[in-house]
Amino acid sequence: MNRRTFLSGLTLGTLAAPLTVEAQQAGKVHRVGMMTDRQDHIEALRQGLRELGWVDGQNVAIESRGSDGRFARLPEAAAELVRLKVDVIVCGGSESVQAAKAATRTIPIVMTFVGDPIGQGFIVSYARPGGTITGLSNLSHDLDTKRLELLKEVAPRITRIAVLWNPPQPAHREALKNLEHAARALGVQLQPIALNGAEDLDGAFAAIRREGAGAVTMLGSGLHVANFKRIAELALKAKLLTVAWQRAFLGVGGLMMYGANEMDLVRRAASYVDRIMKGANPADLPVERPTKFELIINLKTARALGLTIPPAVLLRADQVLE
Repeated sequence: MNRRTFLSGLTLGTLAAPLTVEAQQAGKVHRVGMMTDRQDHIEALRQGLRELGWVDGQNVAIESRGSDGRFARLPEAAAELVRLKVDVIVCGGSESVQAAKAATRTIPIVMTFVGDPIGQGFIVSYARPGGTITGLSNLSHDLDTKRLELLKEVAPRITRIAVLWNPPQPAHREALKNLEHAARALGVQLQPIALNGAEDLDGAFAAIRREGAGAVTMLGSGLHVANFKRIAELALKAKLLTVAWQRAFLGVGGLMMYGANEMDLVRRAASYVDRIMKGANPADLPVERPTKFELIINLKTARALGLTIPPAVLLRADQVLE
């Protein structure tokens, strides 16, 4: 390529992005619905869209609806977004995807934190989803097992581990079966604790203490996220080790988190929204798996528990909170 051709291509390439944005702004303002209680997730999606030329308040409007971690409120949140005639709905966990799927058969849905989208009937295959739902899987079933292994590695003498789960979540029953197999292989007994709402937490931890569990893990759920602070407080009071899948859990006193980088998943969801708003069919957009994982340990909580984290675990940590 000669210098003139290169400079000509560079000029055209440089002009292409502004022209694209201008074309988007000159057209209709697209509406993106988002089912979430998390302001940081809204901001992550807004940032991801901005990087692709979609500016909130100019050529796109983000409409968010939450449920305060209550399963019963999800159908109305989804229905409200449908009534707003949004162009696409971005959902977090499987419970919100279920609600959105029940609310509309035509509006595309982009998922971000679903562990087994095939098993739950959301997609036909990862390569060709085949319906109105696409997005990202967070591989939660595999990571649930990793979190169990992490608890055992940090405290080898633990013989019983409680796991918080939600009966309204169909995916949780299959996840519990997987954890039962993993627990047997680790030589620990699993104690499933069912939660239908925040009002069940006090009784749940009373049962955990009564049965003598030494640690608590939990399956992915908006209910658990909404109650992270209370869970961390009850666990610390009972001197129980804890592990979750989100960084937010450590900010309220949790001991450890291991999982996919949630902000990365939400930002990546923006690329699906971008393609769908430009006319792509969600049935043809392959579902992606996470590429970034993180292990974070809260040493302040470890000290409060009288726990010494093994050096090998500390060395693997992406971040250690003092």
